[in-house]
Amino acid sequence: MADFLRAALAFPAALFSFALMVVAVYWLLVLLGGVGVHILDGGEGGHAGTDDPTGAGLPVTVSLSLGLILAWLVCLAGAALTPEGPVRAATLAAALVVAWAGVRLAGRLARRLLPPEKVASRDDFIGRVCTVRTGRVAADFGQAEVRADDGSTAVVQVRTDESGLVAGSTALIYAYDADGEFFRVAPFDGALDPHKPAV
Repeated sequence: MADFLRAALAFPAALFSFALMVVAVYWLLVLLGGVGVHILDGGEGGHAGTDDPTGAGLPVTVSLSLGLILAWLVCLAGAALTPEGPVRAATLAAALVVAWAGVRLAGRLARRLLPPEKVASRDDFIGRVCTVRTGRVAADFGQAEVRADDGSTAVVQVRTDESGLVAGSTALIYAYDADGEFFRVAPFDGALDPHKPAV
């Protein structure tokens, strides 16, 4: 145990030992639910977060943790197996290279093994039935509530050239106008909605 502590506190392993303790505490809090983040979403409280600056395709928290562990292990082995001096300093460079390569490899494996995340799009609402939430819907005014595949709802801007769409009525979203940033809708019987949740 004394040899292990000596190696962990020797250069260059000591550079990563404290950071590794911080990472261990962070993941312990995640497992206990004290940080309020999802482990595989990049730590953004439930929103997808795969924009890893390393380009590895992994969430930043996972990439950073894995890189620190790999660098620390290489430095620990270097501190235990090599004498002090220039050889041990070279261990630091080797540790950084191994950490970078390990994170890249893990990212490639993750992209192959994990299904790609579907990015939400406004086009996902086309073909869905919405419920009018404003007093009326016209060619220049209107809002409606629409339900997404995951069960969440969104209030969207809607427009129509037809009459009869008032608060509480249902309409079919059939197009999206990117210039005006609104959906085009037409009156529709909500009982015919194929996406209607089962009661």
